[in-house]
Amino acid sequence: MSTSLDLAPELSVASTSPSSTLAGDMPPLGLSPRLHNRDLAPTRIEGRRWGRYSIFALWTNDVHNIANYSFAMGLFALGLGGWQILLSLAIGAALVYFFMNLSGYMGQKTGVPFPVISRIAFGIHGAQIPALIRAVIAIAWFGIQTYLASVVLRVLLSAVWPQVAAYDHDSILGLSSLGWVCFVAIWLVQLVILAYGMEMVRRYEAFAGPVILLTVASLAVFMYFKADARIAWSVAEPLSGYEMWRNIFAGGALWLAIYGTLVLNFCDFARSSPCRKTIRVGNFWGLPVNILVFAMITVVLCGAQFQINGQIIDSPTQIVASIPSTPFLVLGCLAFLIVTVAVNIMANFVAPAFVLSNLAPRHLNFRRAGLISATLAVLILPWNLYNSPLVIVYFLSGLGALLGPLYGVIMADYWLLRKGRINVPELYTEHPTGAYHYSKGVNLRAMAAFVPAALLAIILALVPNFHGIAPFSWLIGAGIAAAVYLLIAPRNRQYHDVSGECIAVDHSSH
Repeated sequence: MSTSLDLAPELSVASTSPSSTLAGDMPPLGLSPRLHNRDLAPTRIEGRRWGRYSIFALWTNDVHNIANYSFAMGLFALGLGGWQILLSLAIGAALVYFFMNLSGYMGQKTGVPFPVISRIAFGIHGAQIPALIRAVIAIAWFGIQTYLASVVLRVLLSAVWPQVAAYDHDSILGLSSLGWVCFVAIWLVQLVILAYGMEMVRRYEAFAGPVILLTVASLAVFMYFKADARIAWSVAEPLSGYEMWRNIFAGGALWLAIYGTLVLNFCDFARSSPCRKTIRVGNFWGLPVNILVFAMITVVLCGAQFQINGQIIDSPTQIVASIPSTPFLVLGCLAFLIVTVAVNIMANFVAPAFVLSNLAPRHLNFRRAGLISATLAVLILPWNLYNSPLVIVYFLSGLGALLGPLYGVIMADYWLLRKGRINVPELYTEHPTGAYHYSKGVNLRAMAAFVPAALLAIILALVPNFHGIAPFSWLIGAGIAAAVYLLIAPRNRQYHDVSGECIAVDHSSH
């Protein structure tokens, strides 16, 4: 055990527990081609390139995306004032930071993506269930976000070349000719970025982060002076008492639910970070600090607009669209276009690419799986999904309610039951004596904890009678799933800690 003690604590991949084992002490039982390829293999610690800035830039893009601003501006419209919005989002930021670190540390230590992480709790074959749930949500939202980015591109093109608006009035499968051109263009740009692998994703996110941060900060300054340096801190009749505090905590809980997808598969990115400290520091500046900056910008934008004409904006794009100068309008559109693509890639493209590769590792690598998921996102005609409240509320929200219970089971198993002791090589073996074979590859106890918690979360999220506690469905589902799993999990098992370095591949291979 002395070898691991010589390592820096943040880089150690072995526990000092008596039941832990160093890489090489316990040889793998044999890698199964149904479970392993180079994209699913662990990343070697040496050469990992997702540093603090990469993680900060990743979150900068996600925090400052259009959908999040629409959500935060909705809090202002509900009657929350400036300090109340700041408090609500601070609560959400603290929750996201805590849960994201738990997920990130798992990815950093094991070096494996989310579909493989899921094998720890659900079994080598049972892991397909959480992975597929995450993939279906991601594919649907990838199409929707690509469509929303294409709408921004249409505005930009119409501003620069007004004559192209003539091609925006017909309809082909629900989308105009100009709409199709813009949609396919954005779709192809994202494919090109993904074709170069995760290293190109890192570089694009690093480029896009400062662009959107500078843009929204400039918008806030512009609106502040446009309102003669005076902003309204709340609507005419702000909330107070119980309703105010309920909405403050509900806003924080909903902010966590917004990140319910990424909190599951953050390991897809953290697996390429060299140490825990990198994740912790990158997450700190990218999440709590960034979210508070985001909250202040939201308060300025909403308060300035309300001060000017008593109206509440739904999105910062409304401010961009109203800019009288065409060059500045174009720059604003470009910035939101860049960040929408960045968010779409990180939140909705990487996850299904790994999941589909996990379904058929012998035939699908990361790039091929990414192409299939992107094609599926076109075939579902996402603009029709976006324009259907029934689909958004009942289908996508229903699936989203499942993410809390999944997270609860996975985290309870890793942190509370195993205490972080993982035999990484055996995540890739189908041998009956493998640590994650369970019952024919499925951990029935994990399923027994997940199913009732998932049903309850769906009921709380979708049934109108539970509207008051619906914002907390993610937390409730995660808590119940974790508690049930710990209650029924075996207590007499010994867990070995084996590094995946013996089967790891270079970061550049992904």
